[in-house]
Order: sequence, then structure tokens, then C-alpha cells
Amino acid sequence: MYQLTRGVLALMIGFIFSILFGAVLLPILRKIKIKQTLSTYLSKKHKDKEGTPTMGGLIFIVPTLLSVIALLLLDKIEFSANLFIVLFVFLAYALLGFIDDFLIIKRKNNIGLTEFQKLAGQLLIALIVFAIYMKSGAEPVIEIYTLGIEINLGWFYGIFLLFMLVASSNAVNITDGLDGLAGGLSLVAFLTFALISANSPAILGTSDISVFCFVLCGSLLGFLAFNSRPAKVFMGDTGSLSLGATLAIIAIITKHELTFIIVSGVFIFETLVCLIQIISMVYFHKKVFLMTPFHHHLEKLGWNERDIVVVFWCIGLLLSMAAIVFGVWI
Repeated sequence: MYQLTRGVLALMIGFIFSILFGAVLLPILRKIKIKQTLSTYLSKKHKDKEGTPTMGGLIFIVPTLLSVIALLLLDKIEFSANLFIVLFVFLAYALLGFIDDFLIIKRKNNIGLTEFQKLAGQLLIALIVFAIYMKSGAEPVIEIYTLGIEINLGWFYGIFLLFMLVASSNAVNITDGLDGLAGGLSLVAFLTFALISANSPAILGTSDISVFCFVLCGSLLGFLAFNSRPAKVFMGDTGSLSLGATLAIIAIITKHELTFIIVSGVFIFETLVCLIQIISMVYFHKKVFLMTPFHHHLEKLGWNERDIVVVFWCIGLLLSMAAIVFGVWI
């Protein structure tokens, strides 16, 4: 009950800070013309979004960071190596996304960092995380509690960690294409890991990571007040890269990598659709989908944006409930 109370309080703090910060930040973004430049491939339905402020990820990043610092100073949570790793990933990937968004705005087109530059930055951060993670005493082991399986990957664990962080950050980035879509799915995913982390007391600092997740959920809820259709602000790469990488590192620290695959089912599906389209175009010169990611394919089929978002949220919620059953109960 105490852990649940902490979680509810953390969620409330994150939500209040996010709403207040968003109300202050949004007019500033408009004033200094931090505007989104849309891809020329998007349908006419999205033309009304041209000029919407971006870098909205700051609305949940800054309040989450300030809330966690406040809780640390008040001794409501304890600082640990694992919590440090989570915060480092959260901020480092946010900074990388911020640079990408800044370049897009400065150049007034949809081209920020090159794919190589973005990948290089993601790999560098992931390497630093791996070094810190192994020095903290962690073992290069993947555990599947439900099946009673324990796999020691040895040095290959570093490659596995790199893949998790890079793939997850890009998957959320790909999914961030409709108002409220990535934000809502991320809220459900982090709420799932907040509950899973609270149930992993044997791992150092996971109860405090649970509080971090609850704070972030509150902040994301506040962000959705500004990002739900019609969106007043977009999270940009500042938010999407940070959310994806943070979700992955929490899964790794809590030893729920397989559960992560279930929780991130929608993000993974969106990414696979893009890969299938690329492979089909390169080798067969044919489109499998009308447009990728998949949410744009549904738009081309005539689906309403709001309906797509709600359906994807529902699927994400069902997958998260299944993940909790798989990762905690069974």
C-alpha cells in the first residue's frame, strides 16, 4: 500500500508540474517560432498542422527531472546506480533529439541530423551506458522468470544493450506521427513498468525507478493535454528518442527484456512495417503498404486520425495488461 501511495503521489506531482510548465513553455515556443516542418509526403489532412510548435518533449522531460530531483532532496527516494543510469539515458537521448529538432527548425525543412549522425550519437550514448551498467555490478544475463530460463551473454550483452536502446528509441520516433499517438502509448508502457518495477524489490533501486516511471506517467498525462488532437504542440525527436531509450533501459535494469517486447508491441509493429516497405521497394520495386508507418497507411485507407489513435491506444493497453500478467503474475 505504501508503494502504491508513493506511486499515486509521484504521478500527481508529475502531472501538475507538466501542466504548469506546458502552460508557460507553449507561448514561448510560439513566440520564438519553434515550428514543425512537415514532410511533403504527408496527406492534405496534415497540412493544417504546419507551423505547430515542436520540442514539446520538454513538457514532460523538464517536469520529470525536476520532480525526481525534488524527491531525492526530500529523501522520498534513494539515489542508486540504476536510477542514475535511467536518468542519464533519459536526458542524453533527449539532448540528441533536441539537437535534431533544433537543426530542422534552423534549416526550415524536415532534415536535421543525418541518419549516420543520429545513429552515431545513439551508439555513443549506449556505449557509455553499457560501461556504467557493468561497473555497477550488473551481470550480462537475460532472465526469463516465467519460463525459468537464464542466459549469460557475456561480452555479447553489450551488443544486445546497444540494440535495445537504438531500436526502441527509433521505434517510438517512427510511431510519433499522429496527435497523441506516441504520447499515449508511452504513458501506458511506462505505467506498466512502474508496476513491474514496484514488484522487483530484489534488484537495487527498482522501487525508486518505479517512482520515476510514475512521475513520467504524470508528466506524459499533462503533455497529452497539449498534444491530443488538435495538437497544440508536438513532442519532436526531443521527446520520442528519450522515451524509447528510457523504456528500453528500464526493461534491461529490471530484467524484463521479454516483457518489454510485449509492452512495445505497437512500436515494434510500426517499425517492422517500415522495414517490410523498404525491403519490398529495394528488391521488388513494389509497395506493400500505401504509406508507412502503418498509421499513415490507415489514413490513406480513409481512417479518421482520432480513430487510429484510439485503436492503437487500446491495443497498447491490452498488450500491457498481458505483459503484466506474463512478467509479474505467471
